[in-house]
Amino acid sequence: MFAKLVAVSLLTLASSQLMAAECKTTIDSTDQMSFSAKDIVIDKSCKTFTVELKHTGKLPKNVMGHNWVLSKATDMQPIATDGMSAGVDGNYLKADDARIIAHTKLIGGGETDSVTFDVSKLKADETYGFFCSFPGHISMMKGTVTLK
Repeated sequence: MFAKLVAVSLLTLASSQLMAAECKTTIDSTDQMSFSAKDIVIDKSCKTFTVELKHTGKLPKNVMGHNWVLSKATDMQPIATDGMSAGVDGNYLKADDARIIAHTKLIGGGETDSVTFDVSKLKADETYGFFCSFPGHISMMKGTVTLK
């Protein structure tokens, strides 16, 4: 009887984990200025969401650095433009820019960084985007973030 109870408990636990939303994603970036994803969908049931950014290229960050920046879609280009003066050491992001919801640090080939942010900062009726703020990269390295 005890064994059956344990088995049922384990099955219930396993199935509830299968039904839980995936509250993280991994994005690869390359020396060819590309992200492996163009769209990220975040389930409303997620309290936090984690983005792991990998740079699968070989070039150093001062030549082909990448980061992952989340903001309202309308703020993407202004953030990238304002961040240019911050340089490599400032992740090409203006310090304390309130328009930035979340971001990773700037990484070079072979490096990885991640960021976890509070999903309550996002609203279902707003349009969000992600991009790389390295100068010029936003033209090719961008995508959408949707809360569902």
